[in-house]
Amino acid sequence: MTTAAPPQSRQRAETAAARAAGVWKVYGSGEAQVVALRDVDVELERGRFTAIMGPSGSGKSTLMHCLAGLDSVTRGQVSIGETAVTGLSDAGLTKLRRDKVGFIFQQFNLLPTLSAEENILLPLAIAGRRPDPAWYATVIDTVGLRDRLHHRPSQLSGGQQQRVACARALVARPEVIFADEPTGNLDSRSGAEVLAFLRRSVTEYGQTIIMVTHDANAASYADRVVFLADGAIVHELTSPSADAVLDTMKSLDRRDGR
Repeated sequence: MTTAAPPQSRQRAETAAARAAGVWKVYGSGEAQVVALRDVDVELERGRFTAIMGPSGSGKSTLMHCLAGLDSVTRGQVSIGETAVTGLSDAGLTKLRRDKVGFIFQQFNLLPTLSAEENILLPLAIAGRRPDPAWYATVIDTVGLRDRLHHRPSQLSGGQQQRVACARALVARPEVIFADEPTGNLDSRSGAEVLAFLRRSVTEYGQTIIMVTHDANAASYADRVVFLADGAIVHELTSPSADAVLDTMKSLDRRDGR
């Protein structure tokens, strides 16, 4: 006889946008072996903005890449929503990333020969899908690009290019958006515009965002900050302030002897 999951377990399953369970990531072998992730357990809630932070080499980018299906795990399980990422075939991973995941990278990764609008719609075009007109209009107005849609990337500022990348990630309504240092190449004003957009997409439209950053101010836009050190989760903050994030990072640096 099958026993129903308790309400708390059912709630976790329904609210977790991404999950890592007992995840290890090891590169190399023997004396050259590097352990990037050590038995990581974390649930990242749906409809929230989570930042992942840690000193250089802590494993934060590796964790994001494993969660997003961009890298495989050595041991453990990763899932996005109810889909188990671990063990998916290449075709399955391609479908997962196309249908359920959005990406925003430090390098904008826009095609220079396409207009802003064409770049935004490219993932949908590749998937053979058309955008929902009302949602597309909402995204364009939210990122403030309506008067730049026919411009090519070279005709846009860095902040505008990153907002194109944000719109491209959001327009397909993925289950989760992974953002890797999304403000790393931007000046403070442009960075604040992008972060405000990401915050608004969560608060007003229920998007789920998981962001890797080294910037305490950027992390303060998140609902939750998860800190890694030596490949393991060592601390977290909810409703973080920039000062609280900075203090935690300083304590981790002292711990690592920096």
